[in-house]
Amino acid sequence: MTAFDDRRNAFEKQFAHDEDLRFKATARRNKLFGLWVAERLGKTGEDAESYAKSVVLADFEEAGDADVLRKVSKDLEAAGQSAGETELTAKLVQLTERAIEEVKAGR
Repeated sequence: MTAFDDRRNAFEKQFAHDEDLRFKATARRNKLFGLWVAERLGKTGEDAESYAKSVVLADFEEAGDADVLRKVSKDLEAAGQSAGETELTAKLVQLTERAIEEVKAGR
């Protein structure tokens, strides 16, 4: 195998590893976000966990965070809670950082 092939294989492995970490961090972030919203909705225990799972699943509807934000906004509005897009987006950013740290730590 040539040096070029070795570099290409190493790059491909690193890319696959980075994508796996990104997927795990996004799923973790969405679960944490779902638990945060569940708390605002007054959900606890199994209900909170179930709600968090629904937020994780909502992310598979389309690329990006719009689907998650739309679901959460709708749920909060239906419960009479007010939450602006700015607040929700800021919370996603905060939880993204936490999720990345947790995934890197193996939690």
